[in-house]
Amino acid sequence: MAILTRSTEGAEVQPNEAQQPPTRGPSGLWLWLWPTLATLAVTGFRIDAPQLVTDELVTWDVAKRSFGQILATLHNVDAVHGTYYVLMHGWMTVFGDSPLALRLPSALAMAGTAALVALTGHRLFGRRAGMCGGLLFALIPAVSRFAQEARSYALVVLAVGLATLLLLRALDVPRSWRRWAGYSLCVAIIGLLHLVALTVLLPHLVATVLRARHERWALWGFCLAVLAGTACVIPVVLSGRSQVSQQLWYVPRPDAWGLVDIWPKVFASGLCAGAVIALAVVAPKKRRAALLLCAALAVLPPLVVWVASQGDISYFRFQYLLFTLPAWAVLAGAGLAAATTSRVAVTAALTAIALLVLSDQHKLRGEYAHHDDVPTDYVGAAEAIMKYHRPGDAVVYNREGPAWMLDQGVRYYLPRDVKMREVFLATPAVDNDELFPVYCMEPAGCLKDESRIWLVVPGNKPDPLDAVPASQAWVLRTLYKNYGTERLSGLTVALLQRKV
Repeated sequence: MAILTRSTEGAEVQPNEAQQPPTRGPSGLWLWLWPTLATLAVTGFRIDAPQLVTDELVTWDVAKRSFGQILATLHNVDAVHGTYYVLMHGWMTVFGDSPLALRLPSALAMAGTAALVALTGHRLFGRRAGMCGGLLFALIPAVSRFAQEARSYALVVLAVGLATLLLLRALDVPRSWRRWAGYSLCVAIIGLLHLVALTVLLPHLVATVLRARHERWALWGFCLAVLAGTACVIPVVLSGRSQVSQQLWYVPRPDAWGLVDIWPKVFASGLCAGAVIALAVVAPKKRRAALLLCAALAVLPPLVVWVASQGDISYFRFQYLLFTLPAWAVLAGAGLAAATTSRVAVTAALTAIALLVLSDQHKLRGEYAHHDDVPTDYVGAAEAIMKYHRPGDAVVYNREGPAWMLDQGVRYYLPRDVKMREVFLATPAVDNDELFPVYCMEPAGCLKDESRIWLVVPGNKPDPLDAVPASQAWVLRTLYKNYGTERLSGLTVALLQRKV
Protein backbone atom coordinates (compact mmCIF):
# COMPACT_ATOMS: atom_id res chain seq x y z
CA MET A 1 0.00 0.00 0.00
CA ALA A 2 1.35 3.40 -0.96
CA ILE A 3 1.94 6.15 1.51
CA LEU A 4 0.04 9.45 1.54
CA THR A 5 2.05 12.00 -0.42
CA ARG A 6 1.28 15.12 -2.36
CA SER A 7 2.09 15.39 -5.99
CA THR A 8 2.70 18.61 -7.89
CA GLU A 9 -0.96 18.43 -8.84
CA GLY A 10 -1.98 18.35 -5.17
CA ALA A 11 -3.19 14.75 -5.38
CA GLU A 12 -1.96 11.59 -3.76
CA VAL A 13 0.03 9.41 -6.15
CA GLN A 14 0.92 5.79 -6.21
CA PRO A 15 4.43 4.77 -7.33
CA ASN A 16 3.01 3.62 -10.68
CA GLU A 17 0.97 6.82 -11.11
CA ALA A 18 3.82 9.30 -11.05
CA GLN A 19 4.06 9.55 -14.84
CA GLN A 20 0.33 9.92 -15.47
CA PRO A 21 -0.89 13.23 -16.95
CA PRO A 22 -2.22 15.82 -14.50
CA THR A 23 -5.90 15.87 -13.65
CA ARG A 24 -7.81 18.69 -15.27
CA GLY A 25 -10.15 20.82 -13.24
CA PRO A 26 -10.54 24.14 -11.41
CA SER A 27 -7.52 25.48 -9.65
CA GLY A 28 -6.40 28.24 -7.35
CA LEU A 29 -9.01 30.53 -5.85
CA TRP A 30 -11.95 28.99 -7.71
CA LEU A 31 -11.27 25.53 -6.33
CA TRP A 32 -12.43 26.49 -2.85
CA LEU A 33 -14.37 29.69 -3.55
CA TRP A 34 -17.23 28.12 -5.51
CA PRO A 35 -18.00 25.49 -2.82
CA THR A 36 -17.78 28.18 -0.14
CA LEU A 37 -20.18 30.51 -1.94
CA ALA A 38 -22.54 27.66 -2.80
CA THR A 39 -22.67 26.56 0.84
CA LEU A 40 -23.27 30.12 2.03
CA ALA A 41 -26.09 30.53 -0.48
CA VAL A 42 -27.79 27.25 0.42
CA THR A 43 -27.39 27.52 4.18
CA GLY A 44 -28.22 31.23 4.29
CA PHE A 45 -31.58 30.76 2.59
CA ARG A 46 -34.32 31.35 5.22
CA ILE A 47 -31.80 30.93 8.00
CA ASP A 48 -34.05 32.80 10.42
CA ALA A 49 -37.26 30.94 9.49
CA PRO A 50 -37.20 28.05 12.02
CA GLN A 51 -38.04 29.00 15.59
CA LEU A 52 -35.28 28.54 18.12
CA VAL A 53 -35.31 25.18 19.89
CA THR A 54 -34.28 24.15 23.38
CA ASP A 55 -30.55 23.76 22.65
CA GLU A 56 -30.40 27.14 20.95
CA LEU A 57 -32.24 28.74 23.83
CA VAL A 58 -29.64 27.26 26.19
CA THR A 59 -26.95 28.89 24.03
CA TRP A 60 -28.74 32.23 24.23
CA ASP A 61 -29.40 31.92 27.96
CA VAL A 62 -25.81 31.05 28.91
CA ALA A 63 -23.96 33.22 26.37
CA LYS A 64 -25.80 36.40 27.40
CA ARG A 65 -24.54 36.03 30.97
CA SER A 66 -21.39 37.81 32.04
CA PHE A 67 -18.06 36.06 31.58
CA GLY A 68 -17.83 35.38 35.31
CA GLN A 69 -21.36 34.00 35.40
CA ILE A 70 -20.58 31.71 32.45
CA LEU A 71 -17.56 30.27 34.24
CA ALA A 72 -19.59 29.76 37.41
CA THR A 73 -22.30 27.97 35.42
CA LEU A 74 -19.75 25.67 33.79
CA HIS A 75 -18.74 24.37 37.21
CA ASN A 76 -22.24 22.89 37.49
CA VAL A 77 -23.36 22.08 33.98
CA ASP A 78 -22.34 22.04 30.30
CA ALA A 79 -18.58 22.31 30.86
CA VAL A 80 -18.06 20.46 27.56
CA HIS A 81 -19.78 23.34 25.74
CA GLY A 82 -17.98 26.06 27.66
CA THR A 83 -15.68 27.14 24.83
CA TYR A 84 -18.63 27.61 22.51
CA TYR A 85 -20.55 29.65 25.08
CA VAL A 86 -17.57 31.94 25.61
CA LEU A 87 -17.18 32.43 21.85
CA MET A 88 -20.89 33.17 21.49
CA HIS A 89 -20.74 35.60 24.42
CA GLY A 90 -18.19 37.67 22.51
CA TRP A 91 -20.08 37.28 19.23
CA MET A 92 -23.40 38.40 20.74
CA THR A 93 -21.71 41.39 22.36
CA VAL A 94 -20.76 42.63 18.90
CA PHE A 95 -23.55 41.35 16.63
CA GLY A 96 -26.57 41.00 18.90
CA ASP A 97 -28.86 38.05 19.51
CA SER A 98 -31.27 37.95 16.58
CA PRO A 99 -31.87 34.49 15.03
CA LEU A 100 -29.58 35.46 12.16
CA ALA A 101 -26.85 36.68 14.50
CA LEU A 102 -27.04 33.55 16.67
CA ARG A 103 -26.88 31.18 13.71
CA LEU A 104 -24.42 33.02 11.48
CA PRO A 105 -21.27 31.51 13.11
CA SER A 106 -22.59 28.04 12.27
CA ALA A 107 -23.33 29.03 8.67
CA LEU A 108 -19.86 30.52 8.25
CA ALA A 109 -18.31 27.39 9.77
CA MET A 110 -20.09 25.13 7.29
CA ALA A 111 -19.05 27.39 4.40
CA GLY A 112 -15.46 27.19 5.59
CA THR A 113 -15.74 23.42 5.80
CA ALA A 114 -16.85 23.29 2.15
CA ALA A 115 -13.58 25.01 1.23
CA LEU A 116 -11.63 22.48 3.30
CA VAL A 117 -13.46 19.59 1.62
CA ALA A 118 -12.45 20.97 -1.78
CA LEU A 119 -8.82 21.43 -0.72
CA THR A 120 -8.62 18.00 0.89
CA GLY A 121 -10.23 16.32 -2.11
CA HIS A 122 -7.81 18.19 -4.36
CA ARG A 123 -4.84 16.91 -2.35
CA LEU A 124 -6.02 13.30 -2.22
CA PHE A 125 -7.86 12.75 -5.51
CA GLY A 126 -7.18 15.70 -7.78
CA ARG A 127 -8.60 19.14 -8.52
CA ARG A 128 -11.82 18.03 -10.19
CA ALA A 129 -12.64 15.63 -7.38
CA GLY A 130 -12.03 18.40 -4.86
CA MET A 131 -14.46 20.76 -6.57
CA CYS A 132 -17.09 18.02 -6.83
CA GLY A 133 -16.69 17.15 -3.16
CA GLY A 134 -17.02 20.75 -2.04
CA LEU A 135 -20.20 21.29 -4.07
CA LEU A 136 -21.68 18.00 -2.87
CA PHE A 137 -21.04 19.05 0.71
CA ALA A 138 -23.13 22.19 0.12
CA LEU A 139 -26.10 20.06 -0.97
CA ILE A 140 -26.19 17.73 2.06
CA PRO A 141 -29.35 18.63 4.04
CA ALA A 142 -27.62 18.15 7.40
CA VAL A 143 -25.15 20.86 6.44
CA SER A 144 -28.05 23.32 6.13
CA ARG A 145 -29.77 21.95 9.22
CA PHE A 146 -26.83 22.59 11.52
CA ALA A 147 -25.61 25.68 9.71
CA GLN A 148 -28.93 27.12 10.85
CA GLU A 149 -28.61 26.14 14.51
CA ALA A 150 -26.89 28.08 17.27
CA ARG A 151 -24.89 25.18 18.65
CA SER A 152 -21.28 24.07 18.39
CA TYR A 153 -21.76 21.21 15.91
CA ALA A 154 -20.92 23.19 12.76
CA LEU A 155 -17.78 24.57 14.40
CA VAL A 156 -16.77 21.01 15.30
CA VAL A 157 -17.19 19.96 11.65
CA LEU A 158 -14.97 22.88 10.62
CA ALA A 159 -12.30 22.07 13.22
CA VAL A 160 -12.16 18.39 12.21
CA GLY A 161 -11.94 19.29 8.52
CA LEU A 162 -9.12 21.72 9.22
CA ALA A 163 -7.27 19.23 11.44
CA THR A 164 -7.38 16.63 8.68
CA LEU A 165 -5.94 19.03 6.11
CA LEU A 166 -3.24 20.22 8.54
CA LEU A 167 -2.33 16.60 9.29
CA LEU A 168 -1.83 15.89 5.58
CA ARG A 169 0.37 18.98 5.31
CA ALA A 170 2.40 17.91 8.35
CA LEU A 171 2.88 14.44 6.88
CA ASP A 172 4.31 16.07 3.75
CA VAL A 173 7.15 17.50 5.88
CA PRO A 174 7.24 15.39 9.07
CA ARG A 175 10.26 17.26 10.50
CA SER A 176 8.51 20.65 10.41
CA TRP A 177 7.55 21.55 13.99
CA ARG A 178 5.52 24.51 12.75
CA ARG A 179 3.17 22.24 10.81
CA TRP A 180 2.76 19.89 13.77
CA ALA A 181 2.11 22.89 16.03
CA GLY A 182 -0.77 23.96 13.79
CA TYR A 183 -2.22 20.45 13.88
CA SER A 184 -1.80 20.27 17.66
CA LEU A 185 -3.66 23.55 18.12
CA CYS A 186 -6.50 22.22 15.99
CA VAL A 187 -6.69 19.04 18.09
CA ALA A 188 -7.05 21.19 21.20
CA ILE A 189 -9.84 23.21 19.56
CA ILE A 190 -11.69 20.02 18.62
CA GLY A 191 -11.56 18.75 22.20
CA LEU A 192 -12.59 22.10 23.65
CA LEU A 193 -15.59 22.26 21.33
CA HIS A 194 -16.71 18.63 21.67
CA LEU A 195 -14.91 15.74 23.33
CA VAL A 196 -16.61 13.03 21.25
CA ALA A 197 -15.07 14.51 18.10
CA LEU A 198 -11.61 13.52 19.37
CA THR A 199 -12.42 10.05 18.03
CA VAL A 200 -11.16 11.49 14.75
CA LEU A 201 -7.66 10.92 16.11
CA LEU A 202 -7.98 7.20 15.37
CA PRO A 203 -8.30 7.61 11.58
CA HIS A 204 -5.63 10.30 11.78
CA LEU A 205 -3.38 7.69 13.37
CA VAL A 206 -4.12 5.38 10.43
CA ALA A 207 -2.83 8.02 8.00
CA THR A 208 0.23 8.63 10.16
CA VAL A 209 1.13 4.94 10.40
CA LEU A 210 0.97 4.65 6.61
CA ARG A 211 3.41 7.53 6.32
CA ALA A 212 5.62 6.35 9.22
CA ARG A 213 6.52 3.18 7.30
CA HIS A 214 8.80 5.41 5.23
CA GLU A 215 9.40 8.36 7.56
CA ARG A 216 9.71 7.55 11.27
CA TRP A 217 9.49 11.24 12.24
CA ALA A 218 5.84 11.21 11.18
CA LEU A 219 4.79 9.02 14.09
CA TRP A 220 6.88 11.00 16.59
CA GLY A 221 5.44 14.27 15.35
CA PHE A 222 1.88 12.95 15.50
CA CYS A 223 2.24 11.59 19.03
CA LEU A 224 3.79 14.77 20.40
CA ALA A 225 1.19 16.95 18.66
CA VAL A 226 -1.69 14.86 20.00
CA LEU A 227 -0.27 14.82 23.53
CA ALA A 228 0.13 18.60 23.53
CA GLY A 229 -3.31 19.18 22.04
CA THR A 230 -5.21 16.81 24.32
CA ALA A 231 -3.38 18.13 27.41
CA CYS A 232 -5.25 21.40 26.90
CA VAL A 233 -8.54 19.51 27.13
CA ILE A 234 -7.89 17.78 30.48
CA PRO A 235 -9.85 20.36 32.56
CA VAL A 236 -12.88 19.87 30.30
CA VAL A 237 -12.58 16.09 30.58
CA LEU A 238 -12.46 16.22 34.37
CA SER A 239 -15.46 18.56 34.58
CA GLY A 240 -17.38 16.66 31.94
CA ARG A 241 -17.00 13.33 33.72
CA SER A 242 -18.91 14.60 36.74
CA GLN A 243 -21.67 16.14 34.60
CA VAL A 244 -22.17 13.54 31.88
CA SER A 245 -24.87 11.52 33.65
CA GLN A 246 -27.12 14.54 34.11
CA GLN A 247 -26.66 15.64 30.49
CA LEU A 248 -26.96 12.37 28.57
CA TRP A 249 -29.27 10.30 30.79
CA TYR A 250 -31.95 10.29 28.09
CA VAL A 251 -29.78 8.90 25.23
CA PRO A 252 -30.63 5.21 24.70
CA ARG A 253 -27.99 2.53 24.37
CA PRO A 254 -27.68 1.73 20.65
CA ASP A 255 -28.26 -1.75 19.29
CA ALA A 256 -26.52 -3.25 16.26
CA TRP A 257 -29.08 -1.70 13.90
CA GLY A 258 -28.07 1.70 15.20
CA LEU A 259 -24.88 1.53 13.14
CA VAL A 260 -27.05 1.49 10.00
CA ASP A 261 -29.93 3.66 11.16
CA ILE A 262 -27.63 6.51 12.15
CA TRP A 263 -26.70 7.53 8.60
CA PRO A 264 -30.05 8.94 7.38
CA LYS A 265 -30.01 11.05 10.55
CA VAL A 266 -26.40 12.19 10.08
CA PHE A 267 -27.23 13.31 6.52
CA ALA A 268 -30.73 14.53 7.53
CA SER A 269 -31.98 12.65 4.48
CA GLY A 270 -32.15 8.98 3.60
CA LEU A 271 -32.03 9.79 -0.11
CA CYS A 272 -28.95 11.97 0.28
CA ALA A 273 -27.23 9.37 2.44
CA GLY A 274 -27.84 6.74 -0.22
CA ALA A 275 -26.62 8.95 -3.07
CA VAL A 276 -23.46 10.12 -1.29
CA ILE A 277 -22.52 6.64 -0.07
CA ALA A 278 -23.14 5.21 -3.57
CA LEU A 279 -20.79 7.82 -5.08
CA ALA A 280 -18.23 7.12 -2.36
CA VAL A 281 -18.24 3.44 -3.27
CA VAL A 282 -17.20 4.22 -6.87
CA ALA A 283 -14.27 6.43 -5.84
CA PRO A 284 -11.14 5.42 -7.78
CA LYS A 285 -9.59 2.33 -6.17
CA LYS A 286 -6.08 3.03 -7.45
CA ARG A 287 -5.67 5.72 -4.78
CA ARG A 288 -5.73 3.15 -2.02
CA ALA A 289 -4.08 5.16 0.76
CA ALA A 290 -6.42 8.12 0.20
CA LEU A 291 -9.41 5.78 0.14
CA LEU A 292 -8.31 4.14 3.37
CA LEU A 293 -7.91 7.49 5.14
CA CYS A 294 -11.31 8.83 4.02
CA ALA A 295 -13.08 5.56 4.77
CA ALA A 296 -11.52 5.52 8.24
CA LEU A 297 -12.61 9.14 8.82
CA ALA A 298 -16.15 8.30 7.78
CA VAL A 299 -16.63 4.97 9.55
CA LEU A 300 -14.24 4.55 12.50
CA PRO A 301 -15.53 7.39 14.75
CA PRO A 302 -19.16 6.15 14.69
CA LEU A 303 -17.95 2.64 15.43
CA VAL A 304 -15.82 3.82 18.38
CA VAL A 305 -18.68 5.91 19.78
CA TRP A 306 -21.06 2.96 19.37
CA VAL A 307 -18.75 0.69 21.35
CA ALA A 308 -18.25 3.33 24.06
CA SER A 309 -22.03 3.70 24.33
CA GLN A 310 -22.57 0.11 25.43
CA GLY A 311 -21.84 1.08 29.05
CA ASP A 312 -23.89 3.09 31.51
CA ILE A 313 -23.78 6.28 29.42
CA SER A 314 -24.60 6.46 25.72
CA TYR A 315 -22.93 9.05 23.50
CA PHE A 316 -24.50 7.74 20.29
CA ARG A 317 -26.30 10.83 19.00
CA PHE A 318 -26.25 11.68 15.32
CA GLN A 319 -25.38 15.31 16.12
CA TYR A 320 -22.13 14.13 17.64
CA LEU A 321 -21.12 12.40 14.39
CA LEU A 322 -21.70 15.21 11.92
CA PHE A 323 -17.93 15.69 11.65
CA THR A 324 -17.82 12.58 9.43
CA LEU A 325 -19.66 14.45 6.64
CA PRO A 326 -16.53 16.08 5.12
CA ALA A 327 -14.93 12.65 4.64
CA TRP A 328 -18.06 11.35 2.94
CA ALA A 329 -18.12 14.43 0.71
CA VAL A 330 -14.47 13.95 -0.29
CA LEU A 331 -15.11 10.31 -1.18
CA ALA A 332 -18.33 11.14 -3.05
CA GLY A 333 -16.57 13.94 -4.93
CA ALA A 334 -13.88 11.50 -6.02
CA GLY A 335 -16.55 9.06 -7.11
CA LEU A 336 -18.45 11.70 -9.06
CA ALA A 337 -15.28 12.91 -10.76
CA ALA A 338 -14.40 9.35 -11.74
CA ALA A 339 -17.90 8.56 -13.02
CA THR A 340 -18.24 11.65 -15.23
CA THR A 341 -16.19 12.76 -18.20
CA SER A 342 -17.15 16.41 -18.66
CA ARG A 343 -18.27 19.50 -16.81
CA VAL A 344 -21.70 19.11 -18.34
CA ALA A 345 -22.02 15.64 -16.84
CA VAL A 346 -20.84 16.89 -13.45
CA THR A 347 -23.34 19.75 -13.58
CA ALA A 348 -26.14 17.37 -14.52
CA ALA A 349 -25.25 15.00 -11.68
CA LEU A 350 -25.10 17.80 -9.11
CA THR A 351 -28.41 19.18 -10.36
CA ALA A 352 -30.00 15.74 -10.04
CA ILE A 353 -28.78 15.42 -6.46
CA ALA A 354 -30.01 18.93 -5.66
CA LEU A 355 -33.47 18.00 -6.96
CA LEU A 356 -33.33 14.72 -5.06
CA VAL A 357 -32.85 16.49 -1.72
CA LEU A 358 -35.02 19.53 -2.52
CA SER A 359 -37.93 18.24 -0.44
CA ASP A 360 -35.67 17.61 2.57
CA GLN A 361 -34.13 21.06 2.22
CA HIS A 362 -37.59 22.62 2.13
CA LYS A 363 -38.70 20.80 5.29
CA LEU A 364 -35.61 21.97 7.17
CA ARG A 365 -36.70 25.58 6.73
CA GLY A 366 -40.16 25.18 8.23
CA GLU A 367 -41.16 27.04 11.37
CA TYR A 368 -40.78 23.95 13.55
CA ALA A 369 -38.10 22.21 11.49
CA HIS A 370 -35.60 22.06 14.37
CA HIS A 371 -38.05 20.62 16.90
CA ASP A 372 -37.28 16.95 17.57
CA ASP A 373 -40.19 16.60 20.00
CA VAL A 374 -43.58 18.33 20.04
CA PRO A 375 -43.37 21.64 18.13
CA THR A 376 -43.55 24.52 20.60
CA ASP A 377 -44.84 27.87 19.35
CA TYR A 378 -42.80 30.40 21.30
CA VAL A 379 -43.54 33.09 18.72
CA GLY A 380 -47.28 32.54 19.03
CA ALA A 381 -47.08 32.69 22.83
CA ALA A 382 -45.18 35.99 22.72
CA GLU A 383 -47.68 37.44 20.27
CA ALA A 384 -50.63 36.30 22.40
CA ILE A 385 -49.16 38.03 25.44
CA MET A 386 -48.42 41.24 23.57
CA LYS A 387 -52.01 41.52 22.35
CA TYR A 388 -53.28 42.26 25.86
CA HIS A 389 -50.18 43.01 27.87
CA ARG A 390 -50.27 45.82 30.42
CA PRO A 391 -47.44 47.27 32.51
CA GLY A 392 -47.34 45.52 35.87
CA ASP A 393 -48.44 42.13 34.54
CA ALA A 394 -46.74 39.10 36.11
CA VAL A 395 -46.15 35.62 34.69
CA VAL A 396 -46.02 31.97 35.70
CA TYR A 397 -44.08 29.48 33.57
CA ASN A 398 -44.02 25.71 33.89
CA ARG A 399 -40.79 24.23 32.50
CA GLU A 400 -41.68 20.56 32.88
CA GLY A 401 -41.47 18.23 29.88
CA PRO A 402 -39.49 18.42 26.62
CA ALA A 403 -39.89 22.22 26.40
CA TRP A 404 -37.93 22.76 29.61
CA MET A 405 -36.65 26.11 28.34
CA LEU A 406 -40.23 27.33 27.90
CA ASP A 407 -39.66 30.53 29.85
CA GLN A 408 -36.55 31.43 27.86
CA GLY A 409 -38.31 30.65 24.58
CA VAL A 410 -41.14 33.08 25.30
CA ARG A 411 -38.76 35.72 26.70
CA TYR A 412 -36.61 35.51 23.59
CA TYR A 413 -39.51 36.42 21.30
CA LEU A 414 -41.00 39.06 23.60
CA PRO A 415 -39.76 42.63 23.11
CA ARG A 416 -36.72 43.20 25.31
CA ASP A 417 -38.42 46.09 27.12
CA VAL A 418 -41.28 43.86 28.31
CA LYS A 419 -40.43 42.81 31.86
CA MET A 420 -42.80 40.62 33.84
CA ARG A 421 -42.09 39.37 37.34
CA GLU A 422 -42.13 35.59 37.51
CA VAL A 423 -44.40 35.08 40.49
CA PHE A 424 -43.14 31.82 41.97
CA LEU A 425 -39.45 32.34 41.17
CA ALA A 426 -37.19 32.32 44.22
CA THR A 427 -33.74 32.32 42.56
CA PRO A 428 -33.21 32.87 38.81
CA ALA A 429 -31.11 30.31 36.96
CA VAL A 430 -28.35 32.87 36.37
CA ASP A 431 -28.04 33.57 40.11
CA ASN A 432 -28.18 29.84 40.78
CA ASP A 433 -25.23 29.25 38.38
CA GLU A 434 -27.40 26.69 36.65
CA LEU A 435 -29.81 26.22 33.75
CA PHE A 436 -32.69 25.70 36.17
CA PRO A 437 -34.08 28.29 38.60
CA VAL A 438 -35.24 27.65 42.15
CA TYR A 439 -38.95 28.07 42.88
CA CYS A 440 -40.74 29.14 46.06
CA MET A 441 -41.36 26.40 48.58
CA GLU A 442 -44.51 28.21 49.74
CA PRO A 443 -46.19 29.70 46.63
CA ALA A 444 -48.71 31.77 48.60
CA GLY A 445 -45.90 33.72 50.21
CA CYS A 446 -44.44 34.69 46.82
CA LEU A 447 -47.57 36.44 45.55
CA LYS A 448 -47.68 40.20 45.79
CA ASP A 449 -50.51 42.46 44.67
CA GLU A 450 -50.48 41.52 40.96
CA SER A 451 -53.90 42.07 39.47
CA ARG A 452 -53.09 40.04 36.32
CA ILE A 453 -50.88 37.02 35.80
CA TRP A 454 -49.99 35.36 32.51
CA LEU A 455 -49.84 31.58 32.65
CA VAL A 456 -47.63 29.80 30.09
CA VAL A 457 -47.64 26.02 30.35
CA PRO A 458 -46.74 23.07 28.10
CA GLY A 459 -49.49 21.06 26.42
CA ASN A 460 -53.13 21.88 25.74
CA LYS A 461 -55.07 20.67 28.77
CA PRO A 462 -58.71 21.86 29.08
CA ASP A 463 -57.81 23.65 32.32
CA PRO A 464 -54.33 25.20 31.98
CA LEU A 465 -53.97 25.28 35.77
CA ASP A 466 -53.82 21.48 35.69
CA ALA A 467 -50.40 21.86 34.04
CA VAL A 468 -48.75 23.60 36.99
CA PRO A 469 -47.66 22.09 40.33
CA ALA A 470 -50.61 21.46 42.64
CA SER A 471 -49.44 23.92 45.32
CA GLN A 472 -49.17 26.72 42.76
CA ALA A 473 -52.48 25.79 41.12
CA TRP A 474 -54.30 25.92 44.47
CA VAL A 475 -53.09 29.47 45.17
CA LEU A 476 -53.96 30.67 41.68
CA ARG A 477 -57.41 29.09 41.71
CA THR A 478 -58.14 30.65 45.07
CA LEU A 479 -57.22 34.21 44.15
CA TYR A 480 -57.59 34.40 40.36
CA LYS A 481 -60.05 33.57 37.61
CA ASN A 482 -59.29 32.63 34.02
CA TYR A 483 -59.88 35.68 31.83
CA GLY A 484 -58.94 34.02 28.54
CA THR A 485 -57.01 31.08 27.08
CA GLU A 486 -55.15 30.56 23.80
CA ARG A 487 -53.97 27.09 22.85
CA LEU A 488 -51.00 26.93 20.51
CA SER A 489 -48.74 24.22 19.20
CA GLY A 490 -47.10 22.59 22.21
CA LEU A 491 -48.22 25.13 24.82
CA THR A 492 -51.11 27.11 26.28
CA VAL A 493 -51.24 30.78 27.23
CA ALA A 494 -53.86 31.98 29.71
CA LEU A 495 -54.53 35.33 31.36
CA LEU A 496 -55.53 35.17 35.03
CA GLN A 497 -57.22 38.13 36.67
CA ARG A 498 -57.53 38.63 40.42
CA LYS A 499 -60.99 38.02 41.84
CA VAL A 500 -62.80 41.00 43.24
